[in-house]
Amino acid sequence: MYRPTDKYGEPRGISMQHILIRGGLLLVTAVVIGALAGWTRVRAADDVTLPDVSFVAREMGSLGDQLEDTRGEMAVMKLQLERANAVMSNSAKYQIPADLAGDIYDIALSEGLDPALGFQLVKIESGFKRTARSPMAAFGYTQVQVATARFYQPGVTERDLFDRETNLRIGFRFLNDLLDKFDRDPHLALLAYNRGPARVAGILAKGGDPTNGYSHAVLEGYRAPGSGQMTH
Repeated sequence: MYRPTDKYGEPRGISMQHILIRGGLLLVTAVVIGALAGWTRVRAADDVTLPDVSFVAREMGSLGDQLEDTRGEMAVMKLQLERANAVMSNSAKYQIPADLAGDIYDIALSEGLDPALGFQLVKIESGFKRTARSPMAAFGYTQVQVATARFYQPGVTERDLFDRETNLRIGFRFLNDLLDKFDRDPHLALLAYNRGPARVAGILAKGGDPTNGYSHAVLEGYRAPGSGQMTH
């Protein structure tokens, strides 16, 4: 994923965070030094009043809270930047509108599915066509059948499956459930998505191989999170 860098090659978000944290620490140091300087200037006087230690502690605590707030804001900004980069890059990669790319990204994340896998699934299943339908009575972006959809949303209709959010949410939730069922093995989960989980489980139970080429088509060029390697 593209990450903006400064002229030294460091990520911009991280550099800014370091600057803010260092600035805060310098400010805390200045408060302490100022207090100590005040003690030395008045040490010759008989009526010396020591600085209010509780005041200094409160100020330092306040600065610490502000630094924590800043770190939180920087984390949110980093996530927003990552999302914007992902939406733009996938919009260009798959030649689809940015709003569709944004919905695929957001809904996949909300359903616990890697967005990159979500994009690949929609590409293979429907070619990013909302009105796609198959001879097997599967509909929409993720080519979900009504019977499968009703397991997740009772009462859903064929017409409902042409609604973008409804279709993506059900399809991605179904795939994520299959990943759990098949020990997070993307090949087996995708084969179950394509052929049906009972059929794939039955073939495996008999020592057979359910491979039919579908999972390889979806995973071509896909990088699993944290692996750094493309899945084949």
